[in-house]
Amino acid sequence: MALVRRPFRAAVKVSVVAAAATGLLAPGAVVDRYGDTAAASSPTAAVPPPIAGWQHERLASGADLYQGRISGRPGTDHWTVTVRANGAHLSGEQDAEALAQRLRGAGFGARAERVEWPRGSDRSGLVGVRVRVGEFDARTEADAQRQALAAAGFDAVSEWTGADGVPGTGVAQVKVAIVDPKRYHGAMKGMYGTGVAGREKVSDMAVRDGALLGINAGFFVMEGKDGVPGASAGIAAYDGELQSAATDGRIAAVLRGNGLRPEFKKLSTELRVRAGGASATVDGINRVPGLIRNCGGVGGDSPTERPQHDVTCTDPDEIVEFTDELGARTPAGDGVEAVLDAAGRVQEVRPRGGAVPQGGSVLAGIGEGASWLRTHVKQGSGAQVRQRILDERGRELKLGSRDGIVNGGPELVRDGKVAVNYAADGIERTGDRSFAYTWGIKRNPRMFLGVDRQGRMFLVAADGRQPGSSDGFGLGEGAELMKSLGAVRAMALDGGGSVAMAVKGKVINAPSDGTERAVGDALLLTR
Repeated sequence: MALVRRPFRAAVKVSVVAAAATGLLAPGAVVDRYGDTAAASSPTAAVPPPIAGWQHERLASGADLYQGRISGRPGTDHWTVTVRANGAHLSGEQDAEALAQRLRGAGFGARAERVEWPRGSDRSGLVGVRVRVGEFDARTEADAQRQALAAAGFDAVSEWTGADGVPGTGVAQVKVAIVDPKRYHGAMKGMYGTGVAGREKVSDMAVRDGALLGINAGFFVMEGKDGVPGASAGIAAYDGELQSAATDGRIAAVLRGNGLRPEFKKLSTELRVRAGGASATVDGINRVPGLIRNCGGVGGDSPTERPQHDVTCTDPDEIVEFTDELGARTPAGDGVEAVLDAAGRVQEVRPRGGAVPQGGSVLAGIGEGASWLRTHVKQGSGAQVRQRILDERGRELKLGSRDGIVNGGPELVRDGKVAVNYAADGIERTGDRSFAYTWGIKRNPRMFLGVDRQGRMFLVAADGRQPGSSDGFGLGEGAELMKSLGAVRAMALDGGGSVAMAVKGKVINAPSDGTERAVGDALLLTR
């Protein structure tokens, strides 16, 4: 059978639904969520055309919130059943054809659909081919077909085509906060809650800090099998102090001073400890030695030192630094720890697992790292850790006492052009066609951060995984959206179930988990 050629290109070619279609106020009305509807007044500078007709709320002078919906053609989305091969959503052309023939031989009407790399990304051409059966109005009908396929020995999942990212389909409920640093007299800062370890809801962090607005920020460790739950899975710094090492070369937002003019940089870190006349590499900060979430580490990590999103790389020979901001005991396990005071003096050498002294730090070693600590770090002696943050040109980035960094990825817009690099950001995996498709190309809940030529900052939340209500964006679509808003630089923050935007401590979007997820850190707009 010749393959059905339905190229998959994630580009924003959708219509803006009028405010009345979603029960929004008429254009020009200004809503004080915590007071009365106010007379229309001029929003922050020029309103980007894509959101000019959306519900508008004045949060503060220089801070405006727009809420609306972006949708494709009515009636184009439906339920279907995707048949997987060895657990993968996409196959090569020959394998997809063979799977489709097997399905037909079993009495199922199968079709094959090509999926191509989105425009503006680092790749072009075919990603892979998906094989599907049926088109249904209701999920129950798709589930019945899925069960019939399972009974015949096929691995199948029910899917909503609105999440595919095909132009002219789908719907997204979107919140856009625009902050003008020339008019807004507050600040934006990264916050990790009560400790680097542990997770907390954006709304709770916003309430505790009295924030006007809060959003989820960087990627973080979800489960203990991958490291310290709640700790950043990528670079993170707060109040000028590095609290997590870089996922080598991934994009990050650097917040200088009041944080209202974020800088977007691809960063790496160099960490070394010197003690007893010798020096060694420090592999990470505030993570379980031997576990590198999202990979992109140093010193022989397996299977790679390149970024690999949602993969935990391993290394049996490491030294990891723990700071007094950890907020928990260091992880127990094989190896050794050196406990340092604020002056870098070694207080004790102990088995792994214990408290971090206030103002001090702990160096934990496993394998060859533990051997190095035992040999060179002695009680009463000194040990100094040197940290360097480098940009993509190898220039050192120094942090002031008010500066911070939050991780994310991938980069979406550079110099006003769509610039999504799936490979460099670890979203494209060697030998795995499906991850970049399901995580990056398909529509999902997203959080974006960007700036325009006037220096205005955009914080954009899109709900997703809610068929018929909100599908979200593919990364390419998100990049096109940010570009259409006027962004000259933009990046993605953590997405999926983490997406949360809170105004004065109240979540205003619809998290895809059904309730707000506790996250690793947040960006808070304070007054």
